[in-house]
Amino acid sequence: MTNQIYKQVFSFFLSVLLLQSSTVSYVPKSFDLKKPCKHFVLYLHNIAYDGDNAANATAATIVKPLGLGDHSFGELIIINNPVTLDQNYLSKPVARAQGFYFYNMKTNYNAWVAWTLVFNSTKHKGTFTIMDANPFGLQPARDLSIVGGTGDFLMTRGIATFKTKLTQGSKYYCVEMNIKLYECY
Repeated sequence: MTNQIYKQVFSFFLSVLLLQSSTVSYVPKSFDLKKPCKHFVLYLHNIAYDGDNAANATAATIVKPLGLGDHSFGELIIINNPVTLDQNYLSKPVARAQGFYFYNMKTNYNAWVAWTLVFNSTKHKGTFTIMDANPFGLQPARDLSIVGGTGDFLMTRGIATFKTKLTQGSKYYCVEMNIKLYECY
């Protein structure tokens, strides 16, 4: 009887050992946060629709609740903004920022952003997605997460540091996006 138990225990451990040696273990790629695999600076240009500028507007408010304070709380904006290599709105776009953002704070301006940068140029083809809180009313420079991509940016991850470079009332703003990608395939 004891001999039978030893055989079963030995067989069990042998099976586990064989199973362990036949499986491929995954070791995640380590990232050097001091050295991104891709780095570039882009400028996003936003022209808000005001009822009179349909031809030039690149963003439109689709939900705007009344009576919720002075910080646009609850407002939802859809965008299709040009993205250029410099601060000049008339420069040739290298990408489009498509998506939405909404204001989610009553005491200061704070937006939650879900944008996809769509590249279709000779230098880059593909997309990557920026999703995060954008506390532009609280901080001059804000880090937002890059959470994935396609094409040249397949499954990328990184950080986009936003700095507002220019505002013209509530009609126009230009944001510098310092893009650092840390996972590139």
